[in-house]
Amino acid sequence: MNVPPDLHYTKDHEWIRVEGDAAVIGITDFAQDSLGDVVFVELPSVGTKVTRGATFGVVESNKSVSDLFAPVAGEVIAVNERLAEQPELVNQSPYDQGWMIRLRIVAPADLDGLLDAAAYGSHVASETHG
Repeated sequence: MNVPPDLHYTKDHEWIRVEGDAAVIGITDFAQDSLGDVVFVELPSVGTKVTRGATFGVVESNKSVSDLFAPVAGEVIAVNERLAEQPELVNQSPYDQGWMIRLRIVAPADLDGLLDAAAYGSHVASETHG
């Protein structure tokens, strides 16, 4: 399981990379592996405002349909348009080409509630062996 140390994570298996006052968000390697082959990704439109913990999209795989939850509050400033035609990028490259949305962060304090790589790894271990 790949858990890059420079990212923040949620217990719902989203990752977030902070870039100044913006953030890139996707699902973790563990999440994409658990889902199986991703066949469809539904993402919000640019300009959509999301609140921390709220659903911002859906990932559909050959096994299930899963909601995506915003790790922080913000406004969507970009979506990964490639996922409409190539949803498999989520499986192939969850931290790079398979990113989902870019947000302008409106509540930086939301970052305080996120997990670092070590805490996320422990969380996954407790879920899988729990």
